[in-house]
This record gives sequence, C-alpha cells and structure tokens, in this order.
Amino acid sequence: MALHDIIGSRLGFGAAPLGNMFRDIPEDEALATVEAAWNDGIRYYDNAPFYGAGLAELRMGAALQGKPRDHYVISTKVGRVVLEALEDGPRDNGEKGAVFAHGRPNKVINDYSADATLRSIEDSLKRLRTDRIDIVWVHDIAQDFYGDEWLAMFETARTGAFRVLDRLRDEGVIKAWGLGVNRVEPIELLLDLDGPRPDGSLLAGRYTLLDHGRALQRLMPRVAERGLGIVVGGPYSSGALVGGPNFEYAPATPAILDKVARIKALADRHGISVKAAGLQFALANPAVAAVIPGASRPGRIAEDRAALEESIPADFWRDLRAAGLVDPAAPLPIPA
Repeated sequence: MALHDIIGSRLGFGAAPLGNMFRDIPEDEALATVEAAWNDGIRYYDNAPFYGAGLAELRMGAALQGKPRDHYVISTKVGRVVLEALEDGPRDNGEKGAVFAHGRPNKVINDYSADATLRSIEDSLKRLRTDRIDIVWVHDIAQDFYGDEWLAMFETARTGAFRVLDRLRDEGVIKAWGLGVNRVEPIELLLDLDGPRPDGSLLAGRYTLLDHGRALQRLMPRVAERGLGIVVGGPYSSGALVGGPNFEYAPATPAILDKVARIKALADRHGISVKAAGLQFALANPAVAAVIPGASRPGRIAEDRAALEESIPADFWRDLRAAGLVDPAAPLPIPA
C-alpha cells in the first residue's frame, strides 16, 4: 500500500514538542494539544522515543487512550532505546544540542541492531498504550547526529533495523517503514540499496521554503518514480519561517533571518500568512504524502488547519519565484 494511502490525510501531528522540546510544557497543556488535534480531525500522529526520552510517547499514549484505534495512524522511530537508568551527565545530541533538556532524565542509548529495533518497538507500544504501530522510521542515521561516524551507523542499521522492519512489513505487523532523518543523503543511500525495500521516509527540515534545493534535485524525483512517499517534518524550519528564533535547532543566522524577512514582506503584500505559504509549498510536491508540523499549544492546531485551507493567489507564487526565493524547478500550488 502506498504511503499516501496509509496516512490518508495531508496534515498530521508531529509530537517532538510533547517531549518538552525547548521548554518545560505542562502536562495538561500537552494533553490538550493532542485533544485539539483529534477534535480538528487529524488522524496521523508521529512520535519517537528520542523526544524527551519517551515523554512524548507517554503523553500521546495518555491522550489517545480510548480513541478508536482503527481511526488513526501512528508512526514512531527506532534506533534509540530508553533505559530505566538515569543520565549522569549531559547528553550528546549532535547538532540537536540541548533541544530536549527538559525531557525525562532517563538514559537513551543509540542502537540500530535487530535486537534493539525489536526492543524499541515493544517499549514504544507500552508507552503509546497501543497494540500496533503503523509506520516505523529509523531515526537520525545522518551527519547531523553522528558526524563522520554516520556511515558506520547506517551500516549497522542496514544489517539490523532495515531487515527487521522489512520482515515486519512483509508479515503485516507494520504497514510501512523508512528513515526519519534531517538530511537528504541517508535516504539517497537507502534508495541505492538492492534491498530491503522502504515505503518512503520522513524528511525533516529539508523540504521547506527556507531549504529545499538538494531534496528537490536529488531525492523527490526518485521517490516519485518509485511510487514511494515523503512525510515532511519541520515545515516551519524549527520555527524560523514563522518568526521564531531557531533554525535547525539552533539560533537562526543573519542570512536565514533575511530570507524570512523577504518571504514575509511578499506574503504581507499579498495579504497571506507565511505559515500558509510554508505548508502549501511542501504539499505541492507530488512526492509528499503529508506534512507534520509540531505543536505544543492547542491553539497551534487551528492555525495549522487555517494555513492549510487559506487561499493563496497564484501571483504570490509567481512573485516568490521571480524574487529567487524558491528553486525555479520547485512545484508550486498554481492552478493549471
């Protein structure tokens, strides 16, 4: 089954903020945010053990408890195993730094072996309070987390996690699998393999208004040709696109802030929101199965829905292209 068909909707929910990403989110606020997503009609929820050392999964499990399981789709990730033991010092999160400094204090180990993959899935099932996971992404085997060691980690995943997930998909235990990464290169490498056979991948931050060139040129055509799908995570580039201070989990550079200001000026001129432009740009690519903005406040859900449904004049997209703010080859939501 194609990833588009499994997910079933264009707008999903990214749960990273529920792991206390950047701030200590009150429990009732986190649960109310998931409830707001459910009431809005969102039925695709993405998670990971890495998000607050299991905190995001625990919160999502509590929030979705009692909802009819056949009515929603859950994805989570493998490659990290959360231990009962507590950390005895700061975590090394690569370029992600202290993004989950407010999460649970449990130790998290990186392990992409077959045994760890199965253990990670079992642990996620318990935290999510569910009997099955629909989609499993192999998390963060890329340069931003492992630096020069990323290819060695990828090889461990190739002989471990990839084969396990391929088998589980073929046996019907899960519906789909792929990578969940912030870089294009690991997905390219996966697609170069003779086997196993992924169903798509989750690509965060690399197909946005602020950064899409490499994915557009090197990845999206191959994904579309093979009938796979890409879930776009981080469509607002860690918040930078919509006026936040961070890009790629770190303070935005002057060049990024300048590009944001130019996009916003153009959006203001056409009377539209930058958030709408960001969501609708990502979804205009035929390889994209869904977009999953994160949210940590209930009000953000209504904003995302409004952004998805906002009417954007074709002239905005033409002006955006004329200003050199998007790749000339990028598909845009302009009526034929």
